[in-house]
Amino acid sequence: MSDEQHLRKWRLILGGDQSDGTGYSLSGTDVQMDNTLSALYDSDKQGGLGASSPNVARWLGDIRTFFPNTVVQVMQKDALDRLNLTQMLFEKEMLENIEPDVHMVATLMTLSRVIPDKTKDTARMVVRKVVDELLRKLTQPTQQAIVGSLNRSVRNRRPRHNEINWSETIRRNLKHYQPEYKTIIPETKIGYGRKRNALKDVVLCLDQSGSMGTSVVYSGIFGSVMASIPAVKTKMVVFDTTVADLTEDLQDPVELLFGVQLGGGTDINAALTYCQQIVTRPTDTVMILITDLYEGGNVADMRKRATELVAAGVQLIVLLALNDDGAPAYDHNNAQFLSNLGVPVFACTPDKFPDMMAAALSKQDVMQWAAKEDIVLRK
Repeated sequence: MSDEQHLRKWRLILGGDQSDGTGYSLSGTDVQMDNTLSALYDSDKQGGLGASSPNVARWLGDIRTFFPNTVVQVMQKDALDRLNLTQMLFEKEMLENIEPDVHMVATLMTLSRVIPDKTKDTARMVVRKVVDELLRKLTQPTQQAIVGSLNRSVRNRRPRHNEINWSETIRRNLKHYQPEYKTIIPETKIGYGRKRNALKDVVLCLDQSGSMGTSVVYSGIFGSVMASIPAVKTKMVVFDTTVADLTEDLQDPVELLFGVQLGGGTDINAALTYCQQIVTRPTDTVMILITDLYEGGNVADMRKRATELVAAGVQLIVLLALNDDGAPAYDHNNAQFLSNLGVPVFACTPDKFPDMMAAALSKQDVMQWAAKEDIVLRK
């Protein structure tokens, strides 16, 4: 990079104040790019974007012209935070110009009860675009990991004839090939046991307080994918100070997400109490509690409910976050209590979630899995 390119870069970063020290003058499209940056990051000096919808729509178009999508998403989030432009999401024109991402979906979920009717269809289109992209990326690895783990978990050495896994049986018995007969003697038969409609029950229990927004989005996607797997019976429960069962909405993740109301308080005890009631096969149930563990209800009762679930044989796992947003804030005392019960407590990124579920469903030690994946457990 030449000296002039370095000066240009630093001039755009520093904003052109007298003290920026570059002495560099912009020209052409660099001036437009600088104006776009200044409208957001120098808004306290220059008035920013103002309340005009046309101004905001034009700015949204400009940032998409000058910057790559990853930068666009950061600037949109900064605009919402720094300029309090949440109101722009009420306008159809604004939504049509936004580059949708997980954080935008979380914001729309927060506002879903107050978005005007004229804008709701456009808001759903924004959410649908993100959901479809996430489904495209996450469906195959999730299905492969979970179905594979369940198939392995029911493998047996004395299968009936119609249960024999012939390819695996042949592979295991190649050493017993008989040249004179040109055949294999299958001393060891590998097969799968009779598969019930649901080998495992999964309960996703989601904290829908405001800080959990992106985690709820990813949880809804994974819940929808798991609901499509016949060998897993998936239930979806969301909670703040009340509890809602959204299992019926798992077939349509967009409607599911719009059924979530982000914000409000947190009553983990109420959520666990409800989940206890819907668990019918404790030893065949994996419960994923996704929360930062800041309990606004009765902490003692919450801990008691968790203890009862573990004692009954439920495989309880606590995810402090399910997103790519970095290390979450969480209640260390509750995390310590649950860890002492033997409950794995950690944050998980979306790319690790399928393998984590596979480990849980095949009854592997999830703590060991997390350690192997270099995920720091909260103890």
